[in-house]
Amino acid sequence: MSVSKILFRVELLSRAARERAAGRRVVFANGAFDLLHAGHIRYLRAARAEGDWLAVGINSDDSVRRSKGASRPIVPEAERAEVLCALEAVTRVVVYGEDTPREIIGALLPDVLVKGEDWAVDAIVGRREVEAAGGRVVRVGVVPGRSTTAIVDRIRRR
Repeated sequence: MSVSKILFRVELLSRAARERAAGRRVVFANGAFDLLHAGHIRYLRAARAEGDWLAVGINSDDSVRRSKGASRPIVPEAERAEVLCALEAVTRVVVYGEDTPREIIGALLPDVLVKGEDWAVDAIVGRREVEAAGGRVVRVGVVPGRSTTAIVDRIRRR
């Protein structure tokens, strides 16, 4: 495992440009990835299958708190990033502090943007930018009942 897979935004953009120049398809997926579970693994494998180079954006701790509440994240961003780096499907990881990944997606303009089927097409952040640049958006299946929120709720009930 190599935490050298974690890149700053500018490094990610530069590396992705080199990959594209070499003829590889760049894929982007994102999420909080707090308490990694089987649904996350299947999502990331499906995302990687859409191209040659998978960049995964993760919400910073502050971003997760703003979207999911003060009790989250459970796992700090550095550890979440490190865990993702250990996955074979993941090529690079970038942490973003904004509430949505729109800015990074707009700068990266991946060949393929991947989200779970639980997202309505019109609600996928970055879809317009990616499609306008000639890329495509792919929605992949989700594992019913598998979410960090469901795991946390189950723990709290016990």
